[in-house]
Amino acid sequence: MMNKNTNLEVTQNLTESNSSANIHIVVVGNGMVGHHFVEQLIQHEGANNCQVSVFGEEPHIAYDRVHLSEYFTGKDAQDLALTDADFYLQNHVDYYPSQKIIEIDRAAKTVVCETGETVSYDKLVLATGSYPFVPPIDGHKRANTFVYRTLEDLDAIRDCAKNAKVGTVVGGGLLGLEAANAIKNLGLKTHVVEFAPRLMPVQLDEQGGNLLKNMIQELGVEVHVATGTQNIEDGEHCFHRMNFSEDGKEYLETDLIVFSAGIRPQDALAKSSGLVLGERGGIQVDSHCLTSDKDIYAIGECALYEGRIYGLVAPGYNMAKAALDHLLNKGELEFKGADMSTKLKLLGCDVGSIGDAHGQTPSSKTIVFQDGMQGCYRKMVVNQDATKLLGAVLVGDNASYDTLLQYYLNEIDLPSQAESLILPVSDGASPALGVDALPSTASICSCLNVTKADISQAIAEGALSLADVKAVTKASTGCGGCAALVKNVVDNELLALGVEVSTDVCEHFAYTRQDLYNLIKIESIKSFDELLEKHGKGHGCIVCKPLVGNILASVWNDYVLKKEHVTLQDTNDRYLANMQKDGTYSVVPRIPGGEITPEKLIVIGEVARDYKLYTKITGGQRIDLFGAHLNQLPDIWDTLIKAGFETGQAYGKSVRTVKSCVGSTWCRFGVNDSMTMAIDIENRYKGLRSPHKLKFAVSGCTRECAEAQSKDIGIIATEGGWNLYVCGNGGMKPRHADLFATDLTDKELVQYIDRVLMFYVKTADRLQRTSVWMDGLEGGLEYLKSVVIDDSLGLAQELEDQMALIVDTFQCEWKTTLEDPQAVKAFRHFVNHDGVDKDVVFVEERDQIRPATQAEKTNLIAKAS
Repeated sequence: MMNKNTNLEVTQNLTESNSSANIHIVVVGNGMVGHHFVEQLIQHEGANNCQVSVFGEEPHIAYDRVHLSEYFTGKDAQDLALTDADFYLQNHVDYYPSQKIIEIDRAAKTVVCETGETVSYDKLVLATGSYPFVPPIDGHKRANTFVYRTLEDLDAIRDCAKNAKVGTVVGGGLLGLEAANAIKNLGLKTHVVEFAPRLMPVQLDEQGGNLLKNMIQELGVEVHVATGTQNIEDGEHCFHRMNFSEDGKEYLETDLIVFSAGIRPQDALAKSSGLVLGERGGIQVDSHCLTSDKDIYAIGECALYEGRIYGLVAPGYNMAKAALDHLLNKGELEFKGADMSTKLKLLGCDVGSIGDAHGQTPSSKTIVFQDGMQGCYRKMVVNQDATKLLGAVLVGDNASYDTLLQYYLNEIDLPSQAESLILPVSDGASPALGVDALPSTASICSCLNVTKADISQAIAEGALSLADVKAVTKASTGCGGCAALVKNVVDNELLALGVEVSTDVCEHFAYTRQDLYNLIKIESIKSFDELLEKHGKGHGCIVCKPLVGNILASVWNDYVLKKEHVTLQDTNDRYLANMQKDGTYSVVPRIPGGEITPEKLIVIGEVARDYKLYTKITGGQRIDLFGAHLNQLPDIWDTLIKAGFETGQAYGKSVRTVKSCVGSTWCRFGVNDSMTMAIDIENRYKGLRSPHKLKFAVSGCTRECAEAQSKDIGIIATEGGWNLYVCGNGGMKPRHADLFATDLTDKELVQYIDRVLMFYVKTADRLQRTSVWMDGLEGGLEYLKSVVIDDSLGLAQELEDQMALIVDTFQCEWKTTLEDPQAVKAFRHFVNHDGVDKDVVFVEERDQIRPATQAEKTNLIAKAS
């Protein structure tokens, strides 16, 4: 048997047979659907009487094609693999990679390998999938043209991109936009050419398609709809010239082309063996996925059921189960078609399509909500009396998708005000459909066909955590889009049984955030890998990695771009700047208390002028500079740091600003020096990393000009000292801070703030604001007072010591970065050259720059030409 990471070769005699088995099943195709068939067979007790042989054309064992693009973001073939050779070996499955089956002899019941060897079968399962359709354009076979289907395809695209500047995708469907995202991430100027009048024409209506086009173009990908390529020839400035008109006046030059213009069923093997095909291709099957030959099944994208090819993995899995059920003579399952609703994020844009998205059902009506300012489009298709949902389109915001899908799949009666399901949600109101309202037959995970009843049964049989339920049912292990709904159903079912719901941060760590904080601190753990090895499992995920990175920074105050930590960070932390909507970054130097010298003001002005940055004085009393290209950040910060500035950490979950009035220094109403206190407070806590961002304010009197009572930490001067307010916030749900202590001395004030903040960092949940944290404490404000003021837990000294460590080890992250040449190398737009991103276009408004809209970009290009 072959090992996964070696040069795979067949080491068994293909003509050997398992004499102890009653039936030999040959599976042709080792994609996701073919593997799922084998996996289901192994789990079935009837498999003991079967010999199974699997033939795959690719050298890799079955891998996750749904997440194929993650191959470009650091994952390798092993990460994407759905299994390994040991799994097949242990379950007595003969696996033959790189073995193409070229012939079926139905009379002899044998298949012939490309190597010439013949293998007999009792039952044959064709899971040959599909192949990418490449339009027969003159020049489509030129060098530097690709499809987007296999790992080898992606390797070839990546190699070509190293010496390219422009990449183009032909096809604006699901896979085409995914390919465009991959090309853009490789650092190429990216175009999408779609023959239809809109993107994703199968899933989206005209308005939804237009909005998606605008959103994608705002992100720097040029979209050409209603555009057909006449021919491809040598380009003048790039490798290719794609001519869009016969006279060649409309054209596009590009260095590489990826064809993603749809798929076609891989049915050549079936056709040559005389199996019945559909008029336009596809192996005809019945509800048992049986072909015209009673011993041959077809499943997945090669199969045609009632005139339709199902190009998603979920229907393929259902076909695999139906075929297996019939093969084992169970007679319980049939394939009757499948829902083709989809939810995904394309180039960062949410897109959802449910049921009859185009409103083709007779007498149907539509309800539409569109917010052009926020880039949001939602449409419901309902029956004539608006009692049932027939379909939906969502672009820009998929928050309503899960709820709408359940109304559609389970034919649940719509509320009397059906439009509430797609209208913006006001505070305190939620149109979401509670899991209690879902019937037991509700499909929770469509990829693996897991219902609410399946989850309930798994829990009834002993699955007492989300990880247990996922292990038993496989729910949310497909595309992952149902993860939130699965968790809600699991939690609801466990609570109904009186079982305490797990508070694990994720499936990789069976601990709360507070548990992980304590483990890291007590055991002096200094890296994610060390924590994972000692207390976790798997490889980590987008939940636990940044969470652990945050805790490591809170406990040890390590440099966030240290080799051990950099892969844990999101984009903003990784580049020490906030990414803006057009792909540029903001520069925010710290200005403690808003106090700044004329000399420093001049430096900021010079930087803004020299780099042509948009300049804004914020409500937090500092100056933000917008529009910096990634490669400009080190030079900008070098200038600022030499002038005495430090990073303002506007990108981190940390202390942002300490707003202040001028206090008794200047104001005739001021009773204390709020400026000095604000500056001291900001300089003390500026290095603190916390579960959520923190904002402070200091007012010099009760007139409250600094608005201290809306901050996480608010300080107001009184005749007797300082009043301390805690756990307020602005934002989407503003909350007034609570008065914590009155008439404090400077020393008492700092001592209490130290304790409050470190207790928050130690015990809060991930991404939890101070207001939510305190409200969640048993006893709330009074309990917090007892811990901080009365030291009821005996933690006061520990909390103060931990804060002292943070204060003493502060480092300006930009200063540290500039002193490390290796770290500076990361600040490049593209892997293959050092230039700026030319897709970023600005226009002037009120004598400053701002990002150009797509319409403005188009006009500028037209004028230039």
